[in-house]
Amino acid sequence: MQQDTSSARRNTVAQGGRPVRTVRPRRYLMCSPVHFDVVYSINPWMEPEKPTDAALAVAQWERLRSLYLGLGHEVELIEPVAGLPDMVFAANGATVVDGRVLAARFRHEQRAAEGPAYADWFRARGYDVHDAFHVNEGEGDYLVTGDRILAGTGFRTDRRSHAEAEHFLGLPVVTLDLVDPRFYHLDTALAVLDHEEIMYYPAAFTAESRATLRELYPDAIEATEDDAAVFGLNAVSDGRHVLLPEQATHLIDALWARGFVPIGVDLSELLKSGGSSKCCTLEIRDAEPEAGA
Repeated sequence: MQQDTSSARRNTVAQGGRPVRTVRPRRYLMCSPVHFDVVYSINPWMEPEKPTDAALAVAQWERLRSLYLGLGHEVELIEPVAGLPDMVFAANGATVVDGRVLAARFRHEQRAAEGPAYADWFRARGYDVHDAFHVNEGEGDYLVTGDRILAGTGFRTDRRSHAEAEHFLGLPVVTLDLVDPRFYHLDTALAVLDHEEIMYYPAAFTAESRATLRELYPDAIEATEDDAAVFGLNAVSDGRHVLLPEQATHLIDALWARGFVPIGVDLSELLKSGGSSKCCTLEIRDAEPEAGA
């Protein structure tokens, strides 16, 4: 593939032609999995008959949180609610752009109370929160990249919510249709790396959506089936470091080649519910200060 995207050009130095990546400090919201369990099944990964270990889930989650802090990022915490075992997946709780919060409205009743819990957290801190009319599952299906939002649909988020998000969040929305039930949220099939750079698993999308992605991101990293199956695309990037499952070896090699620094993490206990690094991490994008302020 051609490797001369505008983002790569901005970050490339002469020696070796390898991009030099720059960290942008982030602010994240996370929720401890103290109540984690698999007691229902709303995706192919969830098997309630298999045992879970909440203590192990907490230990793995704590390492992820520690990595963010060690990389210089800020991590806010929301109080976990008993009876909401999937509340650990903070990315699903909302979408935040320029200080505006589009609250989640979950498709399944088992997770319905998570939306108001996250909305209340943001309201208590003075954010402009919009209660969604249509089903949307936060950053599970809304991924902000450059000056647009990539929006998934097909299993969880209602297609009609895309127009609602575009209107409230103030960025154009590109609709992408998911077709593989294993990758029920967009953030299980696609990851934003930096501005206009992404990585994704083509087979998770319809032919039309694959064509859209190839037009918008001709230099994207394409994941293998093995990468996708270990949730390698449920990754978090700060512009330089990319935290992803350590088993996604093809993606890790591809990221090194592009100048990123991949950091392997083990969230195997949370994968029993269909989540990994990104699912645990909601980015808080505050309003940019006005020039001269």
